[in-house]
This record gives sequence, structure tokens and C-alpha cells, in this order.
Amino acid sequence: MSNAPAVSVLLPVRNAAATLERALDSVLCQTLDSFEIIAVDDGSGDATLDILRAYASRDPRIIVESTPPLGLVPALNRGLDLCRSDLVARMDGDDICHPDRLLRQKELLDARPELGVAGCLVHFGGDAEAAAGYAYHVDWCNRHVAEQDIALHRFQESPLPHPSVMFRTSIILDAGGYRDGAFPEDYELWLRLMDRGVRIAKVPEYLLTWSDPPERLSRVDSRYDVDAFYAVKAQYLARWLEQENPFHPNVTIIGAGRISRKRADMLEAHGVTIEAYVDIDPRKVGKTVHGRPVIHRDELDGPGKRFAVSYVASRGAAGEIEEFLHAHGWGAGKDYILAA
Repeated sequence: MSNAPAVSVLLPVRNAAATLERALDSVLCQTLDSFEIIAVDDGSGDATLDILRAYASRDPRIIVESTPPLGLVPALNRGLDLCRSDLVARMDGDDICHPDRLLRQKELLDARPELGVAGCLVHFGGDAEAAAGYAYHVDWCNRHVAEQDIALHRFQESPLPHPSVMFRTSIILDAGGYRDGAFPEDYELWLRLMDRGVRIAKVPEYLLTWSDPPERLSRVDSRYDVDAFYAVKAQYLARWLEQENPFHPNVTIIGAGRISRKRADMLEAHGVTIEAYVDIDPRKVGKTVHGRPVIHRDELDGPGKRFAVSYVASRGAAGEIEEFLHAHGWGAGKDYILAA
């Protein structure tokens, strides 16, 4: 449509009255002025809907949709149906957009038409000591900016904070929109898009403050627990291995501990065969687990002899494992991939 705004801001909310005005104000003061806010109230029981309607009465760029409490995914898909622009910026009711956010992400997508999604760096909006895990995740996300880096590390963790992205609407709709299920809807979407060849990069600037409220879904909903992340990544990792692993379906798993094995075992449901485990713990090395040998990492064949998938999740382990493998000539995406 000729009168469509440059960007649609997709804002699903439920019971966000305490923070919503701040979030809306941060969008309304953007340096890019051609935008609309598609606010979907998902059955709020507080003053959220009243606040949205009051703002909409003062600014025609705000479109309010009220639905029964159906859940985040239906709210997202309903909002997508209402977005008029082919560029959609996600936003939550407790986060803060920095003034240049929409402009900078639109500039990246305009300059690089091959990209389907543009992220950005984010400030952590919580207590970094009380919520050290989330703060660490934010730091990890901010280290992965370039397209190839995001693609290679997507099986380690979700590389994109959901409310920090801008994407091309047509790409999301062509992929089937958001999916509802026993998994984190945003991580599943990023994995599905990259599985389809969609390219993702970030603006290397801090453009959003990502809040960390105690009622965040990832804290209280089983779809966001650790096992759900590993289950959904196993499906897409297995598909990636089928294309990229020259020894498919055989892989060697780095990490022989019980938790690492449990998470790696999820690959077998998708046709992957685990032939051995690698560890450095002398209590594990030399043993056989479920018919598979546990070897010391110093016993690994050189690159080109096997493909390794690392499931060691302890903090700092991924970097140390990568350093070891690179020192021995192993290439990320060519000889190994991180899955934790």
C-alpha cells in the first residue's frame, strides 16, 4: 500500500500497565517518524488496555487490538496480520527502544536486501548480580553480531533477544508465522528461518534495553525451560548435520557427563548416530557408555576424520573447547559445532 508506514512495531502485551507507558514513549520518540504500533492486548486484567486506548486516542499511529487471553503466539500472529509494513520491529511492553533503533535497523535491511532479520546489541535492564544468568546471556548475545557468527552459534543458545529484532514481514509469513508448542517460540522461529536459508545480522549498536521482570515467561513457563531449548534445537541441528556433516549420520559428542549425554541423545530421535564421547575427566575416559567409548580429547583424530558436536554447558567451557579445537586445526562448521 502506498500509504503504508516504513516500519510496523509489533507489541503484544498482557498485564503490562506498570511499564507500558515507558515502552510506548520510547517508540514514539524515535528519530524515524514513519511507523505504526500494532498493540495486541492479550486479555489483560489490569489497566493495560485503557493505557493503549488513551495513547491511541492521541496518536493515530497506534492501532489497538483486544483479544481474549489466548497466549503470546496467537497475539503475535494476530498482530502480524495487522502490520501494514514489510518491515516489522518486535517490542515488548516492558522494554525500552533507544531513539535511533528503528532507523538503524531499517538502514541495515535497506542496505543489505539479502538479510531477512536485523538484530542489535542490547543493554541488560535487570539486576546483573541477582540475575547473573540472564546478564551472562545478554553478554553472549552481544558478542555475536556478524551473519556468519550468528549462524555458527545458533545451536549454542538463542542469539537474538526477541524484542530486539526487525524482520521482513513476508519472510516470516512465508515461513508460516510463529508456531505454538512446547518450545520457546522465538528460538524456534530463528532456527526455522536459518534452516530455510534466511540470513541474519545485527546492527553493532546498543538500540534496546531488555528488561528482566520476575514474571517473564522464560522464568515461569515450561516452554522456556532448558530441556525445551535442547529439544527444539535437536530437530534443527539434526537437519543441519545432514547437510554439513561429511560423516553423517555419525557424530562424536564432546562431553561424557550424564547431562551432556541426555541432551545429545535427543539427536538420535532425528536419525543421528553417536559413535563416541570425548572428555577430559579421568573417571570417565576409557569407559564405555551405552556401547560407546569415552576417549580423551588428546586422542581425537585430526580434522577430517570425524565430526564433533560439543554439549559441554559449563560456563566458559565453549570458549576453551573452541580454543583447543582451533589449535589442532579443527574448523567451526566444518569439523565441529557447538550445541551448548
